[in-house]
Amino acid sequence: MPVRTLWARVREDIASARLRDPAARGGLEIGLLYPGLHAIWAHRVWHALWKRDRRFLARAGSQITRALTGIEIHPGARIGRRFFIDHGMGVVIGETAEVGDDVMLYHGVTLGGRTRDSGKRHPTLGDGVAVGAGAKVLGPITIGAGSVIGANAVVTRDAPEDSVLTGIPAKARARRDGETTRSILTAPEYQI
Repeated sequence: MPVRTLWARVREDIASARLRDPAARGGLEIGLLYPGLHAIWAHRVWHALWKRDRRFLARAGSQITRALTGIEIHPGARIGRRFFIDHGMGVVIGETAEVGDDVMLYHGVTLGGRTRDSGKRHPTLGDGVAVGAGAKVLGPITIGAGSVIGANAVVTRDAPEDSVLTGIPAKARARRDGETTRSILTAPEYQI
């Protein structure tokens, strides 16, 4: 990746964090002190190695990143642009997970598998999905673009675009008119 493109992506990531985190004070603070950004920046390096069949080095690097940030992203996972992990501690993203653009995860989220079979075992999150703290999204399922998963929900089935998923097991409903992602994630009825 050319240096110019690299810096443009870093600036884009910082702007995305600033947009999504009301506690963000400035670009320097975000760039230096946000472990979610450090994890995704490192993941891009490890993912590039993974794609070049440097699997051991990629896995070793991802484990170092995990030790430093508390965020485990398998180097095989495919992650889109402007991805933001708020707080981050305890986030786990499995090898065959696919994450779209403009996705946001809170701490304690797992994008995990439910089987030991080979092949696609982890979820796919569409563009603009937000996942609340402690939620578990398990198996080779697809969560449609613009969906919101409430805190501590356990999702094991596909969901269409613009769904709100809550509960154990999670049930999906359509978003209501005017319902914002922030209002859904902070409403007490969507936290378990």
